[in-house]
Amino acid sequence: MPPTLLMLPPQRETTREWAARLAATLPEMSMVVAESDADAARAIGDADAAFGTIPDALLRQAGKLRWLQAPQAAPPAGYYTPELIAHPVVVTNFREIYNDHIGAHIMAFVLAFARGFHHYFPRQLRREWRREPNETGVIALSEATALIVGVGGIGSETARLAEAFGLRVIGIDARRRDAPPGVFKLEGPDALDALLPEADFVILTVPHTPETEGFMHRARFQRMKRTAFFINIGRGMTTRLDDLVAALRAGEIAGAALDVFEQEPLPADHPLWTTPNVLITPHTAGYGPYLDDRRGEILLDNCRRFLAGQPLRNVVDKAHWF
Repeated sequence: MPPTLLMLPPQRETTREWAARLAATLPEMSMVVAESDADAARAIGDADAAFGTIPDALLRQAGKLRWLQAPQAAPPAGYYTPELIAHPVVVTNFREIYNDHIGAHIMAFVLAFARGFHHYFPRQLRREWRREPNETGVIALSEATALIVGVGGIGSETARLAEAFGLRVIGIDARRRDAPPGVFKLEGPDALDALLPEADFVILTVPHTPETEGFMHRARFQRMKRTAFFINIGRGMTTRLDDLVAALRAGEIAGAALDVFEQEPLPADHPLWTTPNVLITPHTAGYGPYLDDRRGEILLDNCRRFLAGQPLRNVVDKAHWF
């Protein structure tokens, strides 16, 4: 029998289209689209591979399952259950598809702070024509340092863009040992506290993992320059927002730009909304064209690799969630 790929529920039109494309392109692989949990339960015993989120109860019935394609680049907490981590199934994800969109979003934040837009946006709403003093409302990027925490695909693209604007880029990464183009110096996570005081922009691109949950806290904000800006587009659970608000109010850092939050949507009464020198976007850094095309391409590529017995693309370290 040909190997079977099970598309787990819930379905959307895109996943149905992917299944149809895969069936037409790879007739040597059987496609099953489960529209309901009952459909999935009936099919899981024969599935060699699956796409989506698999509950533990279903995983226990997956006697043949060897590959699971996660439906996100960084699935939410709870996806990698202890049972999934212990199971021999190989998990892959959709990382790398957002690099250009999120890199541009990060640089929009950097440039906004460098040119003083965090001062001028509120004044625009008040119709207030008031300039910052000359040479005090801008940052000379050629004299500034960006610390990128997480130098994967997104971090590497951000480093490339930042270097083009003249920034000196230093990085921290848990896995990578070779500095990509644009990164002046690369260190491991143990160097974070030592590097924070060097940076004019601290940029988080890391996923939410057991190691990164809440790792940006008050003591680390206090290690930053008082003139530095904090940017988080990774995952909201990495940053303690109460500590961030306290650091901003105490003048321990100059400002913050956030696309992700501990609680989403960010509650309307949260103090971040009205804290000066804060830029907020509602988890849209990854928005842009071609994302479903890129997801479909990774799924197709991994199906081909699976059939050929080749190493899969974007394999996850399940114990660390990425």
